[in-house]
Amino acid sequence: MSQTQHPVPPAQRAGRLKLLLIMAIFAAPIVAAGLLTVGGYQPSGKGNGLPINPQRNFAQEALRVQLPDGKDWAWRADEPKLTLVALPAADCAAACVETLNKIAAARVTLNRNAPRLRLLLLSAAPAVGKVEQGVWQPDTNADFRWQLGSDADGKLAQWRAATPGGVAALLVESNGTALAHYPEGFDPTGLRKDLQKVIR
Repeated sequence: MSQTQHPVPPAQRAGRLKLLLIMAIFAAPIVAAGLLTVGGYQPSGKGNGLPINPQRNFAQEALRVQLPDGKDWAWRADEPKLTLVALPAADCAAACVETLNKIAAARVTLNRNAPRLRLLLLSAAPAVGKVEQGVWQPDTNADFRWQLGSDADGKLAQWRAATPGGVAALLVESNGTALAHYPEGFDPTGLRKDLQKVIR
């Protein structure tokens, strides 16, 4: 005794198609993200830091930054603090100072979390401003203070700006892990957004 199959009503068939379409809309971004990840895609843009590959830990490598008093920079601070390392080209003149001021201003926008970010300038002090106890301050704003230092063994040269007036930067986690590189010409607004995500 055979069982007769009833045709699916058009309204029910349309409902099923709509349901499949909705499922496809939600699944497409997940599938696309999976394919991009498997393909090794890394998002990059002018406003965001570039990932450090392979990952580096400057504390474990004992990467030396020498301070004006002869001591070495402690990548691991007494309290958890990130370090933003500015790596200007050889001549840090007006354009360089302007970028350093924008970076310092990005630190100020962290408000109560601003003390959790240390500013380290691996360069001779620019001609403007003043230097006191190894700290360069471009103007009277106490928030725009940069600890001066030098790349003792030249191990950060690959990330330094090359164009006169240019500034590159590295963001380093409180345990010494280098998180991101900001090549010269980076957007300080993108840096500010990154800092606000990382330092909470």
